[in-house]
Amino acid sequence: MTAPLASILTAPGTNRDGDVAFALQLAGFRTEQIDVRQVGSAPNSLRESAAVVVAGGFSYADALGAGRLFALELHHALHDVLQGAIQRGVPVLGICNGFQVLVRLGILPGAGQQAALGHNESGQFACQWVRLAAPSSRCVWTTGLTDGVDCPIAHGEGRFTCDDTTWASLVANEQIALQYTSGNPNGSRGDVAGICDPSGLVLGLMPHPENHVLAHQHPLHSRNQGEPARLGLELLRNGRLHAVA
Repeated sequence: MTAPLASILTAPGTNRDGDVAFALQLAGFRTEQIDVRQVGSAPNSLRESAAVVVAGGFSYADALGAGRLFALELHHALHDVLQGAIQRGVPVLGICNGFQVLVRLGILPGAGQQAALGHNESGQFACQWVRLAAPSSRCVWTTGLTDGVDCPIAHGEGRFTCDDTTWASLVANEQIALQYTSGNPNGSRGDVAGICDPSGLVLGLMPHPENHVLAHQHPLHSRNQGEPARLGLELLRNGRLHAVA
């Protein structure tokens, strides 16, 4: 049986696409990387994808704000195709800069909802390992993650903010997909690390699950013998399970 295809969207400055490709392949996908500037040369690629991932990094050096120029490129080249994929039931994942892109595109949180990812409350770049909990939500990517996920963060603009109306909507619709449990590293409202859209297909998160897909990648692996592995790999496997369902 042929493995489902996951398309990884990149732009100049994306630097986690290789890590994402390795992690997705470990989760059971075959992968392709699509430079948003050259998407015209492969117009059908996204239409054949079983999953879409917007990779992390510092697209366009975060000029004019994190993810802004990448979002403009995507809106011009792929917005309708991406929306069509979601309507077909294709799971979409935005990691770190990819989360910022999906928010700027208006795909997250969803229609009629307004949110932003601002500068960290500390005013400093955050680079550390965090523990995430997956509360009950409609997100297909986080189903069954009862032990949570341990993975690193690396961002300067990861503070999730929204108005009270949007917050009430996110809570009522079960769109809060991931929360920090080891201390809030950026001041996000409600300890939010990741949210999904109303369909549950689209997940955006600031941490990097692709960087904890093997147990020995955890810096405390040798001390954590006997504890749950809390691999980010399980999140990616959930995406694959949905893609082939």
